[in-house]
Amino acid sequence: MTVSGTGQPAIELLNVTRSFVTPDGQLLTAIRDFTMNVGRGEFVAVVGPTGCGKSTTLSLITGLAQPTSGEVRLFGSPVSGIDPRIGFVFQQDAVFPWRSVIDNVSAGPRFRGLPRTQAMDLAQDWVKRVGLSGFERHYPHQLSGGMRKRVALAQTFINGPEILLMDEPFSALDVQTRIFMQDELLQLWETSGASVVFVTHDLEEAIGLADRVIVLTSGPATVKASYQVPLPRPRVLSELRFDPQFVEISKTIWEDLRSEVMVSYQRSTLATPA
Repeated sequence: MTVSGTGQPAIELLNVTRSFVTPDGQLLTAIRDFTMNVGRGEFVAVVGPTGCGKSTTLSLITGLAQPTSGEVRLFGSPVSGIDPRIGFVFQQDAVFPWRSVIDNVSAGPRFRGLPRTQAMDLAQDWVKRVGLSGFERHYPHQLSGGMRKRVALAQTFINGPEILLMDEPFSALDVQTRIFMQDELLQLWETSGASVVFVTHDLEEAIGLADRVIVLTSGPATVKASYQVPLPRPRVLSELRFDPQFVEISKTIWEDLRSEVMVSYQRSTLATPA
């Protein structure tokens, strides 16, 4: 598997298996013999059937879950607890509903010990970067879904993460807002130098954003294939999806992904009572 850049990868999962006991007492294996790496500054998208273990992979990288076997490393060292170098953007907004936009964005630096004045100045800059100038004193319930997602991005990037984990961050947005947020993310990432693992069900989103797309098997997940995305940067997704090369790459990866989606669908059909 190719790693962007030189030197030690930012993220390594080495022959990792993760099993756990379900509430009804069954042993469930989410991922098995899973090996993946992410280079420094590389943007990797992970796609696979529903329920195959994509989110479990992120939990292992953060240290929120421990592997049953195998090893997870960050910058060459085994994962040990929560690493402050990691930023996480969730599917659901993780903003504080009782705090204004500026207070939400400044929360991270203040929690890390930055004096209030400096934190607020830094937050003001990030509010401007994500296009929310004039909304500093608004509360989350006064914002649209896309605006709340901009707050979440500012909350994350303000802390200067070296690793950025994203779990279906734009799935709840309408199509038009989603495209704009994808472009916004690319602009922020290209100036950050962060290594990204982006989990999504949307193959077009994965190809448009990533340097490399990793296809997982139906659960328990392992890596089925890894595809380099040879599309030049910078990219504008609203235009890129009409590019013939983009269409061709989409067809190629979908052929690989489709069989896994079918296996997952057939399993769910058999498991559903008549």
